[in-house]
Amino acid sequence: MRNVKIVLDSIDVPVGTFSVKQPIPSNALRQADPFLLLHHAERKTFQPGEKGIHVGEHPHRGFEPVTFMFHGQVQHTDSLGNDSIVNSGEVQWITAGSGIMHEEKTPPEFSKNGGDMELIQLWVNLPQDKKMMKPAYQEIRNEMIPEITLLDDKITLRLVAGKIGHVTGPTTTQSPLIAAMGKLTAGAKGIVDVTNLPTLAVYMLSGKATINGEHEMQFGRFIVFEPGAGGFEIDVHENGEFLFLAGEPINEPVVQYGPFVMNNEQDIRDAFRDLAGGKFGSIYDTSRN
Repeated sequence: MRNVKIVLDSIDVPVGTFSVKQPIPSNALRQADPFLLLHHAERKTFQPGEKGIHVGEHPHRGFEPVTFMFHGQVQHTDSLGNDSIVNSGEVQWITAGSGIMHEEKTPPEFSKNGGDMELIQLWVNLPQDKKMMKPAYQEIRNEMIPEITLLDDKITLRLVAGKIGHVTGPTTTQSPLIAAMGKLTAGAKGIVDVTNLPTLAVYMLSGKATINGEHEMQFGRFIVFEPGAGGFEIDVHENGEFLFLAGEPINEPVVQYGPFVMNNEQDIRDAFRDLAGGKFGSIYDTSRN
């Protein structure tokens, strides 16, 4: 079995018009390579007519911002000309590459009717030779996502990206990784051993479980395992949801400034120069595409 490297509790961080839970980056762990940042907008019930979330037009370069919509809806608009609504259980996978502008907000219909909303945004690093690749956007719809069940069907993994056994997720990734939206049922107990990728991590949105007989997992907690073969032992005490992540470390320098993740300071300066020069485009003008 894999040993636990670190268990992290989230801190509260303001983003746009709302607050999120952030386990990484933190003082204790800057990244779980290739995963750079995790923001969890915890489950909230919006009343009919209540103002929802809104993160206005902003740039990205050098990584992949990925949104896992566990509950509710979000509307995505970008400078590539995409304008789509991501529903409960679905994922938007953005490859920012050389530069993209996008906006995220609560769709008008959801704001009108209200409902529960919960999502995770994950930043996945891009290798140096792909940081300036052409931007891309993937809509991962519910019907595209295969399910894997473990431990007498008491753990479900909805495989968004990567390969587990003979099952492959629908997302095209730029480095070897696995991303799955999971559900836990109380009473599940046993070994979860589905990948030999060096980086392995689990984030808990809800529920309670014990990992390797001693590490308590609950809301807002992120557990990262030591590299190595094998899986981990889990004992589930309370139904819940989680995000399962695994990946091949990129092992390159990371220089982050705001919405840009590059390899050195000059790359960051170039990003600001290109942004000022209009090279990222705009969600209001897609003529460059």
